Amino acid sequence: MLFSQYLVILRGGGDLATGVAYRLHQAGFPLIVLELSQPLVVRRKVALATAALENQITIENLHAQRAETVAQALELAHSGKLPVLVAPELPVISNRLAVNSNRSLNTDYRIPILIDARMAKRNIDTDIDQAELVIALGPGFTAGVDCHAVIETMRGHTLGRVIWEGAAIPNTGTPGIVAGKGAERVLRAPAAGKVNWQKEIGHFVQAGEVIGDVAGKTVAAPFAGVLRGLIAPGSEVPAGLKIGDLDARADVSACFTISEKALAIGGGVLEAILTHLNQQT
Repeated sequence: MLFSQYLVILRGGGDLATGVAYRLHQAGFPLIVLELSQPLVVRRKVALATAALENQITIENLHAQRAETVAQALELAHSGKLPVLVAPELPVISNRLAVNSNRSLNTDYRIPILIDARMAKRNIDTDIDQAELVIALGPGFTAGVDCHAVIETMRGHTLGRVIWEGAAIPNTGTPGIVAGKGAERVLRAPAAGKVNWQKEIGHFVQAGEVIGDVAGKTVAAPFAGVLRGLIAPGSEVPAGLKIGDLDARADVSACFTISEKALAIGGGVLEAILTHLNQQT
């Protein structure tokens, strides 16, 4: 592979991060996805994070497998597979483990590319010195301060653009419009507690139809549509957390394929990486 020596550490395996992974995997970059042990991802069928819960997942032509150690993750990454490693904090990767023929084992190993794709809308613990190239998605980061580049994640004319100086559009707190639906397409927990579903991702529901409950409090469809995402059943959630996504479009296939938004963001990340590598030559 042309880019096999440039290991990418992707923090976060949600649906947008999966679009990034898809673009980079197609281009030949080895990747390791870092996730929480119990990720609260909604679009589970198109999120690599699901491998942390179910040990593996296939999304289009991406085959992700849960890795138990950094060494196993590196072995999988350099064999063309997509490892998902449970690692809330950035793990230490030594030269003894790193597969990188272009680097001397007598020098300290530094991660070539780090991407913060956790979509926390704030900087949790990312630092510009954590890798040779640090990229962050969306608001909460300033290029040149927290990271080298920020990728715009807001729907609209600037979606997917690479920002080398400054920040992305601030978080509005309002979901983007899809088929005329905005905030109402997001299903939120009516109470704190365990989530139970009567429906599954890809099911069509009518307005008012019961989808499930949280701690016994009903979650009903606000309008007719297809369930594009549902948080994993049995998850313990706080009140108000996003637990589902209802799509007014009647395209069930959209529930199981990477979105145009995720691919646009992935294209921005790929552009940033190639720009960086071109500057090194």
